Amino acid sequence: MSEAETGNDVRLFTVGEDDAGARLDRWFKRHLPQIGFATISRWARTGQIRVDGKRAKPEDRVEPGQQIRVPPGGEADGPGAPARRTLSDADRAAARAMVIAETPSAIVLNKPPGLATQGGTKTTRHVDGLLEAFTDGDAPRPRLVHRLDKDTSGVLLIARTAGSAGFFAKRFAGRAARKVYWALVVGVPEVREGTIDAALAKQPGSGGEKMHVDHEGGQPARTRYRVVDKAGDKAAWLELEPLTGRTHQLRVHCAAMGHPIVGDGKYGGPDAFLTGSISRKMHLHARRLVIDEPGGGRIDALADLPEHFAVSMAQLGFDEATSEAAPLRQSTVERTPEAKKQAARQHAKQYRKARRGERRGRRDAAGKPAPRRGPKR
Repeated sequence: MSEAETGNDVRLFTVGEDDAGARLDRWFKRHLPQIGFATISRWARTGQIRVDGKRAKPEDRVEPGQQIRVPPGGEADGPGAPARRTLSDADRAAARAMVIAETPSAIVLNKPPGLATQGGTKTTRHVDGLLEAFTDGDAPRPRLVHRLDKDTSGVLLIARTAGSAGFFAKRFAGRAARKVYWALVVGVPEVREGTIDAALAKQPGSGGEKMHVDHEGGQPARTRYRVVDKAGDKAAWLELEPLTGRTHQLRVHCAAMGHPIVGDGKYGGPDAFLTGSISRKMHLHARRLVIDEPGGGRIDALADLPEHFAVSMAQLGFDEATSEAAPLRQSTVERTPEAKKQAARQHAKQYRKARRGERRGRRDAAGKPAPRRGPKR
């Protein structure tokens, strides 16, 4: 959206690509939220709002390149535009330090543990409050399109405009976005690879702050998991891929499997903590996000582990290169063709190595294949 000044404080706006097909009242809500719907309706009835010089109704659709004439005033009748936060230099630096990839439609962050995604009761510092660091003058404020728990670290996608936010939101809602998490759990699942299918609902008496498995009244929830490595019988490193998007889904499913995420006392209780020097912080990390972009292209972003998680991995003897999602890279739009080929070769090499280890583990002392103990995916 661009604005041109005219006489008598009448404003002219040019509709941008992100607003293609939007209702006129929706356009106002996106770009002039301080003007209320009653005012917009009155202006439309009296012909004061014009689109390409013609009278327009609130329900009319606008297209890129059209000019919208907006009369002066109207702000006093609206709810008021959300005040922009004034960030300190330290806040701006902290926000910029989280960036792992940028595209014309998105900013990809690596959210640290302990930082909430949005504000709430007694929560004044959060990612949403730091997004002013990515605005330039009158540029639209970037928008959140999904969330991570406060103590979960990793990939968080921020949309640059309302149009791209709507595009990404549809991909998340339609399960077209692929999300891969890493977790350290207590103990080792007997079945090394499979899908957890357990419906979830809000736990009564928790005020909606806690979820639990409810096969009869809960909403469907499915999580694909794979044991990447294990440290004896003490702990395991899992790759988790949520196939649905329920609140606290991965945490509840791991606990329901009998292997709570290390540091997740909310769902694992005292059993969620390992003895020794392993950190008591939660070990759940959004490692990878793959999602299509508006207009073509694809974001494929990986986030480095936070310090406490990386230290615990080393102490337990886990090598990050073991995972299929391990090779670090920027967004695929920033990789050269040769870099893509090299990453594919490395992926294939790691996969063959992992499969050789699995095949050896399936043979008994006589050298014959041992019977499978669980489903193979």
